[in-house]
Amino acid sequence: MHFLYAHEPHFLNPITLSVFRAEPCPSLRNHLPQVDLTPQHFDWAEAWYPIYFVKDLDSTQPTAFTLLDQDLAIWWEPATQQWRVMADRCPHRLARLSEGRISEEGYLECPYHGWSFSGSGKCEKIPQLKGNKQALQSPRACIRSLPTAVRQGLLFVYPGKSENAEQTTIPIIEAMEEKPDEWVCINIARDLPYDALTLLENVLDASHVPYTHHRTVGNRSNAAPVDLDIVEAGKHGFAGVWEEGPRRGTLGRQDTCFIAPNFMCHDLTSKQFGRTLTVVYAVPIRKGECRLIARFPFKFSSPWPGRFINWTPTWHSHIGQNAILEDDQIFLHHQERYLESAGGSNCLSKAFYLPTKADLFVSQLHKWLTEYQADLFPGQLLPPALTKTQLLDRYQSHTIHCASCRGALANLKRVRLGLAVGAAIAWGITPLFMALSQRVSPAFAILSSGLALGLLGGWAGLGHLERRFYEGREIPPRNLPDPKLKGSRKPN
Repeated sequence: MHFLYAHEPHFLNPITLSVFRAEPCPSLRNHLPQVDLTPQHFDWAEAWYPIYFVKDLDSTQPTAFTLLDQDLAIWWEPATQQWRVMADRCPHRLARLSEGRISEEGYLECPYHGWSFSGSGKCEKIPQLKGNKQALQSPRACIRSLPTAVRQGLLFVYPGKSENAEQTTIPIIEAMEEKPDEWVCINIARDLPYDALTLLENVLDASHVPYTHHRTVGNRSNAAPVDLDIVEAGKHGFAGVWEEGPRRGTLGRQDTCFIAPNFMCHDLTSKQFGRTLTVVYAVPIRKGECRLIARFPFKFSSPWPGRFINWTPTWHSHIGQNAILEDDQIFLHHQERYLESAGGSNCLSKAFYLPTKADLFVSQLHKWLTEYQADLFPGQLLPPALTKTQLLDRYQSHTIHCASCRGALANLKRVRLGLAVGAAIAWGITPLFMALSQRVSPAFAILSSGLALGLLGGWAGLGHLERRFYEGREIPPRNLPDPKLKGSRKPN
């Protein structure tokens, strides 16, 4: 599915919605609470965050997630027919509720002693309680339940003050609300080994694509000056424009928008590809870790590209998208540690040398951070750096959380097992026939041996595919030898 990113902004670049073309970001302020008591300080808790694609959740059992360093339990409440998100600690002995189950009564049941809770957070059952049920009414028996909403296939959570949730706009793709049937959308989620702020900084930087993603979604030959401009800025975020646009202006103008604190948009309309939105949510898990939720809505002039996208298995698309993410995953993990050691955003002008307008959006992001005191995890330091093997993990960071990839991997294992069993049978059938009849034609022996070798070849080939659900490639395509230079003379 690499053609999806042929327009050349990084496939995780910021997104811009259609309304921003006619009037630059008129809806940005709608994403703040109506009553803003701290105009000079941005509180990351007072915002809606998408944490899961609903199709990836299992309604029969709870799921764990961490948001802003808060452990949460996600579960489906049958009585209210809605997804619930609650603090992942039983008030009794602090056991993780996400390790429990949904009981026959439809409650979230603690795995330690069976205390049970409804979606509001109220304790409904204490099996060890005898006689007076007053303990059930105590506030100490309750769990905090967070406001939730399902929009455009995503489960959103509001970790701040509950009374602010209804006053704060959920950051959805507004363009898709008007005529959703006209859009084809590709989605992916992955946990990344760096801060949400590092992800935001990276996706704002269109100029890195030709180099970092050379031979995946970029090409070094397309590198050129990137002349960016800021259209609007404030506590709510900022909007910008790249008038020339990608591929040396051949695709047209690119509009960019960052809605604080986690939503980024990129909007591009071209004759070649039609309308292309790239939507990025940077969901902070904890210091040094975030969840990327990326969406790629397309509106093509021809129906065939959309049909091709719909026919392509989701897991196959995810293999390619994970590979693109790994193009810059390793150096970003270390880059944020170098920036931290240099003093962070407060010392940006000393830590970074930014002489061109290509870095204007990056500078604006850090300006927003300092101007509105928007430090994500104040006082915390990044954990020790991970190894390259850990950084290239796909199973724990994506596969285990993705219904399509989990299912594909399980099916792949079954097919490989069947091929191995078939190869063993084919390999052993000739000596078995010889032992029974002592007459086996050479043709039969050749046929059974060829079948065994073919099955073993299929088993080995699928083994290579299986590994792609577990780990990424160690050498990115940009660093592989250029086939065009294969015959050139090597330096002495």
